[in-house]
Amino acid sequence: MASRRSPIPRAGTRRLTRSAALCYQLRIELEDIEPMIWRRVLVPDTIALPKLHVVLLWTMGWQGGHPHEFEIGRQRYGIPDEDWPDAGCLDENRVRLKPLIEAGVRHFTYLYDFGDHWEHRIVVEDRVPAEPKTASVRCIAGENACPPEDVGGVPGYFEFLAALRDPANEEHETLRRWIGGSFDPTHFDLAEINERLADIKI
Repeated sequence: MASRRSPIPRAGTRRLTRSAALCYQLRIELEDIEPMIWRRVLVPDTIALPKLHVVLLWTMGWQGGHPHEFEIGRQRYGIPDEDWPDAGCLDENRVRLKPLIEAGVRHFTYLYDFGDHWEHRIVVEDRVPAEPKTASVRCIAGENACPPEDVGGVPGYFEFLAALRDPANEEHETLRRWIGGSFDPTHFDLAEINERLADIKI
């Protein structure tokens, strides 16, 4: 039976040995867009924030190359920038997710690309035994395509979709060429995501 001190609610019949490899089940939701763009992913409970950053990028479909930060338990974590020092943001290197969750965190924020400001809500849904002979990081569900990089944030994404739907829009042809011909906002390919995640070494 789960201890009262356990940060993740679990069914009373589930028994986890101390030696068992465990995973956190996380739900990732991209804020302010409907229909919702979301993913459900399993990550080792030993994962550090720099690797979690890569998992979130590749699970959602971002290409990377933009700044990011986490806000977990009212504390911000990111990569220090000597040109833009920020005393309120701690270095994420060597910070692991597990102690933060064990301290009571149930959800947190991941911000990608300070210009476009893609804000993700990460919900800690469960802690489960890792399945033998499966990848250490795995997406198990989700819906809808990630917006293109550098599209201009949420407002720019809505304008982008509207222009692609309307051949009479003055930006239609320019944006169609920019995106490579077509863009399906409902696209979600679980196998493609997991093929990408398979390259992550924890």
